[in-house]
Amino acid sequence: MNLYHLRYFVTLAHMEHYTRAADLLAITQPSLSHAISSLESELGVKLFKKNGRNVTLTKYGKSFLTDAEDVLQKLDASVGSLQLAGKGEGHIDIAFLRTLGSDFVPRILRRFLDENQGKQIDFALHCDKVITNEILKGIKEQKYDIGFCSKINDEPLIEFIPVAKQDLVVIVPPDHPLASKSEIHLEETLEYKQIIYKSGSGLRHIIDHLFDQIGAYPDVSYEIAEDHVVAGFVANGFGIAVAPDIPIIHSLNLKVLPLVSPTWQRNFYMATLKDAYHPPVVDIFKQFVIDQTRGELDYRTI
Repeated sequence: MNLYHLRYFVTLAHMEHYTRAADLLAITQPSLSHAISSLESELGVKLFKKNGRNVTLTKYGKSFLTDAEDVLQKLDASVGSLQLAGKGEGHIDIAFLRTLGSDFVPRILRRFLDENQGKQIDFALHCDKVITNEILKGIKEQKYDIGFCSKINDEPLIEFIPVAKQDLVVIVPPDHPLASKSEIHLEETLEYKQIIYKSGSGLRHIIDHLFDQIGAYPDVSYEIAEDHVVAGFVANGFGIAVAPDIPIIHSLNLKVLPLVSPTWQRNFYMATLKDAYHPPVVDIFKQFVIDQTRGELDYRTI
């Protein structure tokens, strides 16, 4: 059995006439007859029966037609997808931290699509319940082509390329004792309960490092993974937090205090799997992101 025989079978099943089917397939009628006979011999059943000058499917032929069409449809779709990928088109799976979903990711995708108008390129976006560790795990399992996340040390299989940065601030409720300040030193936060990012977050080790620098650690009320949840808990009086300066904190009932010491920027990276094959469309998008962000970042300091 071969693919040509399956295509011949499906065409004849729809045309119900050897001559017309052979013309459509651009082969001779004897060649079509031989292919169908070979297929029937291999399967051990008759697929067609004569109906005057035409042919119609037997009950076995009807059952086989459904499966044959399904196989050919899946194969054609897969071939089409691979051909698109080979031309720098196709599908890209991207995972990203939710904090990057309000500006950075939609902005970079919009620019890329605008510069590649007329090409068949689509993105599958993964940001639900995703933290840096989950993104990196998905990249190593080749579930995602590219991730936008924090950098985690001791990940030898992952290439991290800096693409964006945010300042860290301290957020407090508006009626908090620290709310009267215009800026803050980290030591001033120690007497208050704090909300800390979970250990799986790429931000956690940065904040831990800040507290290591001042030789003390706060009283932790909750550990939370996502930025917007941290901000929501702070706004409702569950504690204060060191957090990235992102748009959502300015839309909530919070006081945002610049952190003057120790200072730190939260850096975001494009993560990909090292030494792995990526289809051309992924490599093209990766280089586009690098070119777009190079002018906005000092690569030597990140």
